[in-house]
Amino acid sequence: MSVQIKGLNNLLADLEKRLGPAKVKSISDQALKEGAKVFVKELKAQFESFKDTGASIDEITISEPEYVAGVRTIKIHWRGPKDRYRIIHLNEWGTVKNPNPKGKGAIARAMRNAENAYKAAVREAVRRGI
Repeated sequence: MSVQIKGLNNLLADLEKRLGPAKVKSISDQALKEGAKVFVKELKAQFESFKDTGASIDEITISEPEYVAGVRTIKIHWRGPKDRYRIIHLNEWGTVKNPNPKGKGAIARAMRNAENAYKAAVREAVRRGI
């Protein structure tokens, strides 16, 4: 499902003209960080349901905003001493031997549950920045 908003390019061009590209980038970076915090909170709540040592929760990391294919993006990934990034995919999708692990679909559920809160956090961060 996609939504097309008419006049968005004009609005963005007008904002850049009024505020300057650096200020718009700063506002968008802050909005991305606020939205990522909301998502990570929901992701940690979803991971609590199948917590064993808590390493998967502890190693959730938010990257700094960066450009990916010309779009300002922030990444949520797993980085830490226990290398949980290696098994996150197995928890999310299962394996041949264990097709339905306890945490199956936790990331997808977190994305679905946090969607409205994420949008609200981004909207609020942009409103404060302007």
